[in-house]
Amino acid sequence: MPEMPANAVSILLDERGDALSSMEMAKKLEGWRDGGKREARFLIGAADGHDQEQRRNADQLLSFGPATWPHLMARAMLAEQLFRATSILANHPYHREG
Repeated sequence: MPEMPANAVSILLDERGDALSSMEMAKKLEGWRDGGKREARFLIGAADGHDQEQRRNADQLLSFGPATWPHLMARAMLAEQLFRATSILANHPYHREG
């Protein structure tokens, strides 16, 4: 894995990670952004997932549930969550808020 810049965060998609709501994901992104992080690297593991060192060095472990997802599905779900989170941060109405 390429070396991480000091102003970046690494987020590993891992079944043992935190299952964040869309609002929680938006708050995480907002906190990193406002804390000076200019880059977020999302990493999807190989067939056997991430090793212990990768998990230990990550800034966040993110889970889309206990199921195993194909890489293309994980990428699509991540893209949707990033779109939703950035929409929330841009103050677009969110139908689940309230």
